[in-house]
Amino acid sequence: MSEGISDTLTNVTLPKTEATITLRVIKSFEYRTERSIVLHKLNLETTTVGELKNIARRAIQTGSGWKPYRNVQLDTLKLYTKAHGAKTTNLIINMDHDEWIFDDDARPLAELSIENETEISFFNRTAYEAFKQNPEIRWDIPQ
Repeated sequence: MSEGISDTLTNVTLPKTEATITLRVIKSFEYRTERSIVLHKLNLETTTVGELKNIARRAIQTGSGWKPYRNVQLDTLKLYTKAHGAKTTNLIINMDHDEWIFDDDARPLAELSIENETEISFFNRTAYEAFKQNPEIRWDIPQ
């Protein structure tokens, strides 16, 4: 170990009761429209999937700069990546591993192996399923 530099990985530096999580709020899969919410000091042992959705919805409804996202029906969370893990080649969402979708709103995040520095996508499930059927990226201006 170099002097002053720790070998401890960032995903284990904080306890599960004070984790930092990034929520990738997806407005459009086709146009890759996404903004992130960084949540600090989140207790992964007591915060459930449903509570995380509500925290994000409140932030979107009350935060400045979120007006374009307020009309999106956000209903699904899915693991995007964990700290020090492999990232997907798709820049908007992890298209693989549908088992990483968090379907049970009552489950605590710690039970889903969420840890510090995890990134989670928050999106509309119907739009996601349509994008999976036709994963075309659009570059034109929507009409």
